[in-house]
Amino acid sequence: MLIFYKIMLFLKLIGREFKAQKLRMALTILAITWGTISITLLMAFSVGVERQMAKATSGFGKGIVVLWPGSTSMAYQGLPQGRRIVFRPEDRELIKERVAGIDQISGEYLRWGISIEYGKKLVSKLISGVYPEFGDMRSHYPKMGGRFINQVDFDTKRRVVFLGSKVAEELFGTEEPVGKMVMINNVPFSVIGVLIKKMQDSSYHGPDEDYAVIPASTFVMLFGDPYFDDIVYTLKPNIDSKSVEKDLFRVMGAKYRFDPKDSHTLWFWDLIEQAETSRKVFMGINIFMWFIGGMTLVIAGVGVANIMYVAIRERTREIGTKMALGAQKRIIILQFMTEAMFISLFGGLMGIIISLIATRLFWLIPMKGALEFLGRPLINWPVAIATVSTLSIIGFLAGFFPARKAASINPVEALRYE
Repeated sequence: MLIFYKIMLFLKLIGREFKAQKLRMALTILAITWGTISITLLMAFSVGVERQMAKATSGFGKGIVVLWPGSTSMAYQGLPQGRRIVFRPEDRELIKERVAGIDQISGEYLRWGISIEYGKKLVSKLISGVYPEFGDMRSHYPKMGGRFINQVDFDTKRRVVFLGSKVAEELFGTEEPVGKMVMINNVPFSVIGVLIKKMQDSSYHGPDEDYAVIPASTFVMLFGDPYFDDIVYTLKPNIDSKSVEKDLFRVMGAKYRFDPKDSHTLWFWDLIEQAETSRKVFMGINIFMWFIGGMTLVIAGVGVANIMYVAIRERTREIGTKMALGAQKRIIILQFMTEAMFISLFGGLMGIIISLIATRLFWLIPMKGALEFLGRPLINWPVAIATVSTLSIIGFLAGFFPARKAASINPVEALRYE
């Protein structure tokens, strides 16, 4: 009971000191609050941008490589340069068999300007013929109630179509497309799925929302196209994409008789390498953000230290009076340290609360156009806690040393201090 009484008395004493030093306390709290807000919001926007860019990249396809045929740039085995390379359907099985690092693979047929008709509505779109694996590789995920092309569709050459979300809107409006029949080049096709709306920051034949997909076997039956326009593949875990590229030059070079060192025969768009480059770019951005945040933290810390130091020095006479009345040195130092701790924690808490409110308000802004790629800020809690802790330590040390020095002065000298 006596201990509780002493604690309450001690807290009451601190409260009285706060009232007596309103301006300086307010300035100290403001410095801590501003420092916390600055670095917390800075890192919150950095996290938001990074996550949104990762989302946009995965919307195109995660960990894929797109391969296009080129033409020879050098003579080889008596054959002239300038020969055009083409990909045939059997190349898919050849690559799966001979290139060990390949996981999933799909050839892709493309045909532009194909008419798709539903009722009185007619649109001209790109049609792609693919294998079932294509859906997972290229993030072609269906809306609820639909599906992507499966192996049965491919094996039986079904006339089924998977529509991009924009194509579905143009043809059906608010009507449910799944299960309906559309005419593709005057041939009836059943709609089996519609692409979910997604972000996409890259493409090689236009946005995924603006084209339609059918089984590759059905595409060949309908259009008679003998060659793939491109091949899309993914790698097995822990496989280097460059080693797979070398194997592809070797395997395809042996079949089509071109020099494996002829880099113009095969063209690669390596999203694995691109993702690694993006990771390094964002690492650099984060380091820059940390540097700017650190400088902000230092400035805020200097402000806290100056205010606390001046406040303690100006209270030297007060310290002398307390010591003359019998106050112990450790009690005086403890009082000032507790004041500094309360001020720092209160200012940090206010900074976090204001930062949370600011980020929530930003979430109310519609994310359209360029803002969609900016993303919404997310509080980085380790950073926020580290910021408050650092500023609290700075405030603690800024109060401790002058308070200890003042408490070490002879009470008579402290009373005469100007």
